[in-house]
Amino acid sequence: MTDLAILYEHPQWFRQLFAALDRADIAYRAIHADGLAFDPAGNAPPAPLVFNRIAMSSFLRAPDHPIFFASSALAHWQARGARVLNGPAALAIDASKARQLSLIAGLGLAIPATRVAHRAADLPAAAADLRFPVVIKANIGGSGAGIVRYDSAEELAAAAAAGTVPDSIDRVLMVQEYVPARGGTITRIETLAGRFLYAIAVDGGGSFDLCPADACALPGRPAITMTRVDPDPALIAAAEAIVAAAGIDVGGVEVLIDDRDGTPRFYDINALSNFVASPLDILGWDPHDRLVDWLAGQIAETKR
Repeated sequence: MTDLAILYEHPQWFRQLFAALDRADIAYRAIHADGLAFDPAGNAPPAPLVFNRIAMSSFLRAPDHPIFFASSALAHWQARGARVLNGPAALAIDASKARQLSLIAGLGLAIPATRVAHRAADLPAAAADLRFPVVIKANIGGSGAGIVRYDSAEELAAAAAAGTVPDSIDRVLMVQEYVPARGGTITRIETLAGRFLYAIAVDGGGSFDLCPADACALPGRPAITMTRVDPDPALIAAAEAIVAAAGIDVGGVEVLIDDRDGTPRFYDINALSNFVASPLDILGWDPHDRLVDWLAGQIAETKR
């Protein structure tokens, strides 16, 4: 049995990770979720250390996405003795924007004003005490999926009546005040082992699709610009508190400054960090190297 198993779905997103592991001469088993089956009565996980790399955006690529299957598989392997990085608890948070916002607010941090519902018909009433414009968000999104802006209560009511508002694969929806981001940018703070790794400012030109990874830079997708930034220490501390509460070993937190009042509002937790595209140009170093160094330490710790 190899020391490390990596459960993944996207065929391209982890080439850099696998290459870094190969350079470091770390043996691993890459397990694609497609074609995988597990025996719930079995006792042997695929490795003593399992790294979850399932993307919430996987439902955009295939209707038979592995999000809920992965939750069951990871929980089973963990129950049978494997250490699971970004395990079932982290996956549960990653797969629910409603739970993310509840967690963030529970830490005393500001979020966009939000109401959660499960029927499209309930959204206009849920938005009654919110300031317009608002956005409707799918509870499980990824790459900006399931986000639509409505500028008035009448526009939202008409869309709900017509059945044209976004849906979510788990039938949980959110109506949220649209927060104008100061300078038109959001800040993505990446963490490793619960500690600050780096941060980038992302400008999507008004698009909701702000994926910063190489594999997202595809023809037809909105162009985004990314710049390395040094966030205020309070924002770094908040991001570290968020990932600790979420049980996330490797992940990113997104925050924007509300241009209406200057309040930093945290709005997204992402347990799948593919890291920034062209890291040597933007950061001056490759975060995959630090990830692999950390994984080597986790393998040694698991053996002990």
